[in-house]
Amino acid sequence: MQIITDQTFDEERALYGAEGIVVKNCRFDGPADGESALKEGRDIKAEDSFFNLRYPFWHDTGLEITDCEMTALCRAALWYSRHITIRSTRLHGIKALRECADVKMENCHIISPEFGWSVQGIEMRDCYAESEYFMMRSDHLRFRNVTLKGKYSFQYISDCVFENCDLDTKDAFWHAKNVVIRNSVVKGEYLGWYTENVTFENCRIIGTQPLCYCKGLRLINCEMLDTDLCFERSEVEADITTPVISVKNPLSGHISLPEVGEIIMDIPKAEGEIIIKPRER
Repeated sequence: MQIITDQTFDEERALYGAEGIVVKNCRFDGPADGESALKEGRDIKAEDSFFNLRYPFWHDTGLEITDCEMTALCRAALWYSRHITIRSTRLHGIKALRECADVKMENCHIISPEFGWSVQGIEMRDCYAESEYFMMRSDHLRFRNVTLKGKYSFQYISDCVFENCDLDTKDAFWHAKNVVIRNSVVKGEYLGWYTENVTFENCRIIGTQPLCYCKGLRLINCEMLDTDLCFERSEVEADITTPVISVKNPLSGHISLPEVGEIIMDIPKAEGEIIIKPRER
């Protein structure tokens, strides 16, 4: 592979169509303010490099990005690319990942609104993210040890697994389908409305009005804290280990819990069964 080291690029499409290159300790920055530095490339490695210009990795196949920094001015850094590995990298520009496929991320720091839209297949481990509309309309996500602070995250996702994650995000998982969340903390208002076939296992769920209008919802050995008006118009099977403030109009299924402050059943279709099962001492 051709190795390019210790250079600065600021012109438009500086390395357009490059194949089989290593870019090491380089800067994509400067007065020419050029876009799309590595567009339409193949088999590219970027190491210890600084990206301060827009759209560097579009329509690329075979990317390895390691120990790099993408600043807030590096907008829409990776679009329409596939077979991507990103390690120990800061992605701080808006819309950093979109319409990509087969992505692996490890030990990355993400501050990027609208990150990860319409991605097909992403493995994310040991990462931190701040984002709004994080991972919208993406599928086949595999997240482990991910910490997220955001809003409107994971909307319209499908076929995903989350393990050992800490997710603090309002309006998360709306319209999600075929998703499993295990051994995780999920905090935020209005969690998981309109989902289908979503399972929470050994999770701590925190916040008001969670899990309404759901189909095929399952909670296995979960804690629910500061949760009220839960499960409105949902089809649910739930084993909850903590008291809940209130449950409202579950359509069907069984909800087992040690204590509930209020049970609201004020529509004819609310046929879900509430089972009070005192905690063992």
